[in-house]
Amino acid sequence: MSDQATTQRPTQTPPPTQHQLALMIWLAVFPTLTVINLVVGDWLVTLHPVLRTFLLATVAVPIVIYGLMPHLHRLRAILLARLVRN
Repeated sequence: MSDQATTQRPTQTPPPTQHQLALMIWLAVFPTLTVINLVVGDWLVTLHPVLRTFLLATVAVPIVIYGLMPHLHRLRAILLARLVRN
């Protein structure tokens, strides 16, 4: 018991508030859609707006969810840990 009591466990970061999550999503979605539009926008300009939106969402959502959001959650945890220490 003494080993467990003296061993510090890392504190778990609470889930983001709605406002924090909204900001994190915006920080991931806006640049992703901007880059995709700059890269493939000329190819998509002739498509119907619904099909164009479908294709953009199909590419952007996995990039945001699997690529960017984990990094933003880690960054948030680091920032919160720094705030707690100070």
